[in-house]
Amino acid sequence: MKHLFAFFMFAVLFSSCDNNSNKAKKLVDLIPSNATLVIKSKNIEGLKSGLKSNTLIDKLSSYSEFKNLEQNFKPLDYFNPNSDVLICLNKDANDSLEFSVISRFHKDIFKTDSIPNIISETVSSKTKSITKSTIYNKVIYSTIVDSTFIASNRLKILESSIENNNTVDDEFKKIYSTTDNSKTFSIISKSKGQHYFPKAFVSDSLNNLQFSNYLMLDVDVLQDDILSNGITKATDSSQSLINSFKGTFPQENLISKISPKDTDAFVSYTFNDIKIFKENLDKFYPKDSTEIETEIFDNIIEVGTLYSNNKTAVFFNSLDPTTTAANLDTSIPIETYRDIDVYEFKSPELISNYFSPLITNSSASNYVKIEDFFVFSNDIDFLKEIISNYQNNTTLFEQDHYSRIMQNLSDEASILIYGNASRLNTVLNTNFSEEKTLDLSGYQSSAIQYIYDTDFAHVNAIIKKHKAKRISNSISEETTITLEDDLLTNPQLVTNHTNNQKDIVVQDVKNNLYLISNDGKIYWKKQLEGKILGTIEQIDSYKNGRLQLVFATSNRVYVLDRNGKDVSGFPLKFNDQITQPLSVFDYDKKKNYRLLVTQGKSLLMYDKDGKIVKGFTYKKAPSTINTQPQHFRIGNKDYIVFSQGKKLEILDRTGKTRVKASTDIDFSNNKIYLYNNKFTTTTNNGVLVQIDQNGKFSSANLNLKENHKLTTTSKTLVTLSENKLDIKSKTVELDYGEYTEPQIFYIYDKIYVTTTDLQSKKIYLFDSQAKSIANFPIYGNSAIVLDNIDKDRNLEVVTKGDTNSIILYQIN
Repeated sequence: MKHLFAFFMFAVLFSSCDNNSNKAKKLVDLIPSNATLVIKSKNIEGLKSGLKSNTLIDKLSSYSEFKNLEQNFKPLDYFNPNSDVLICLNKDANDSLEFSVISRFHKDIFKTDSIPNIISETVSSKTKSITKSTIYNKVIYSTIVDSTFIASNRLKILESSIENNNTVDDEFKKIYSTTDNSKTFSIISKSKGQHYFPKAFVSDSLNNLQFSNYLMLDVDVLQDDILSNGITKATDSSQSLINSFKGTFPQENLISKISPKDTDAFVSYTFNDIKIFKENLDKFYPKDSTEIETEIFDNIIEVGTLYSNNKTAVFFNSLDPTTTAANLDTSIPIETYRDIDVYEFKSPELISNYFSPLITNSSASNYVKIEDFFVFSNDIDFLKEIISNYQNNTTLFEQDHYSRIMQNLSDEASILIYGNASRLNTVLNTNFSEEKTLDLSGYQSSAIQYIYDTDFAHVNAIIKKHKAKRISNSISEETTITLEDDLLTNPQLVTNHTNNQKDIVVQDVKNNLYLISNDGKIYWKKQLEGKILGTIEQIDSYKNGRLQLVFATSNRVYVLDRNGKDVSGFPLKFNDQITQPLSVFDYDKKKNYRLLVTQGKSLLMYDKDGKIVKGFTYKKAPSTINTQPQHFRIGNKDYIVFSQGKKLEILDRTGKTRVKASTDIDFSNNKIYLYNNKFTTTTNNGVLVQIDQNGKFSSANLNLKENHKLTTTSKTLVTLSENKLDIKSKTVELDYGEYTEPQIFYIYDKIYVTTTDLQSKKIYLFDSQAKSIANFPIYGNSAIVLDNIDKDRNLEVVTKGDTNSIILYQIN
């Protein structure tokens, strides 16, 4: 639960009832008018998973605010929304937390029947009853307003909602409408009271000024990264700092090109017209009428401050450095370092007076000129350090960790704030009430930028854990996805038709099915009737390129769309148990799918719409069907093949016998394969048996032990017997263990063979010549899936990690 509360605090940093109504208001219309922070999430499960696995948020949970929030939000453990959720926060006059939660009502949205020692009572209002629940000594009020569930720790908030007194302003609604539901969550913050407006500047004096009136951020939370983008807007003309950039165009932020590689932080401001910028700045922060006029800054397009090891420098970037140098009244240098002159600056107060409050308390008494830059500091050694790094190409700009975060940011920004790990720690402490030293060594670069555009500014922010450049032929662990409950099935891959990449599907022990992106975001969670049998297939039911998931449980056949919704006509429900995984056939590759259901001795054939196929005549086998029916095509003939009792059944499309196999076979537990155009499997005593298209039987004793495993493609045969793995007649002796069925993958014209030892939790991967792939075995706790799941050509391995986690590796 602590990670859920970490979410609320991270947002701060960045950012049973009766129902008599038939009309549903928009959720935004029910937001309390005094809410200063609103958190919106379309997928609460994706949110929980992202927060639980994020390494930075885990560290943030050490702040005492989280412990307080944990107590306040404890009743929300039992909150189960299945659509958009709004969490609204505010502080009252006593600085106490007020919160409310809003989501569309469904019958299981707030299940309290399993809560120990709960006290419930009904509180009457003028028009509707309100339930007061005391859970773990915390009180929460709940009711339904216009088909919408609302819960709060304040009775007055619910009463206001019932009486339609909640009126968030129109500007808030406009900004709310721009949120992106594809992200982990969104936040909308109002600056009123500044309770939940983030403080990102290096200077405390700037953090205490009003920056804007509204901030909206769409936030993606990954295992090691937090990526945000959105907008900020000031509705007043001159009382918010961001409006100092009104009427200007952002320029390229170039300060990193002269910043030493160990720079702690910098703040860069850019504009195309300094006169407009100066007029706006003076309106926001009026200056003394005795301010001295100067032409020094007339050609400046970038200005700011950089910080390194308790040393500070102010910099300018000039369009006309020759004129700027002349206006500085350059005198004889006080010294020269590496052919660059160091000058005395006799009027350091000019900088503070001109650019206040952006730059204050400047005591820079010396400066140097480096290309188009003028750098001012009272520490000559710091100026020399800047010169050395610039000449040695060891600036921040050259560092891999900096260039990686800039890939997620715009080159041009009105304001760019950068910080290293130490500075990130300081920012976190500034936004919380404690001074903590966090281990943030992996977060070498973080940044936030504001890009002014007409009457608002775009916002981009990134906190990214640096990963060293991948070494060729290495294995890198890309991400770990942690679920609330243990996994029931092994993870597998499905095609995402929206981006031609791969997503992950997995089921947990509570029979919830998850669809997860290849970077670890949970798209949705769906409760199923039971465990999925076998693997999930995909079909294009509407022949429009949009794929559906199709599979069976013990009493259902499901077809789900991209959003996890049941396709019309599904699920099919069965009284008798389904005993084999669902077989999906597309005979002519024309997307006229057939769904074959196995129930003991019986086969039932359905079309893609869930209608029984009357032309399929096979009804019942003499014995129980032991294997999942498979479809093979040889030439222009179709074969449906499965074992029942000691017989191999080989049928045509209509369910009639196509090939009569008269030989009795003592089948092993292996599937039926098509190998060298023959129907192939093994017997319990390790004999390879094959039947051709004419029903001719042949066998070969492979001397396989009991409980051996077999898998084939059309040309490749692999067996695993005790610790001996045979790949195309080449043998690898493994350590003794408990091995999964070997799998064959054919990718980029290369054959890969894999098996996992569940005892030692080692994944093995071999090529077609039985040679181990470099850097294997690796850690894993299940059979794997191997594929290229993203846009590069590197292959990825997906496997089970701990009992409730999925690991994604990349083969470099």
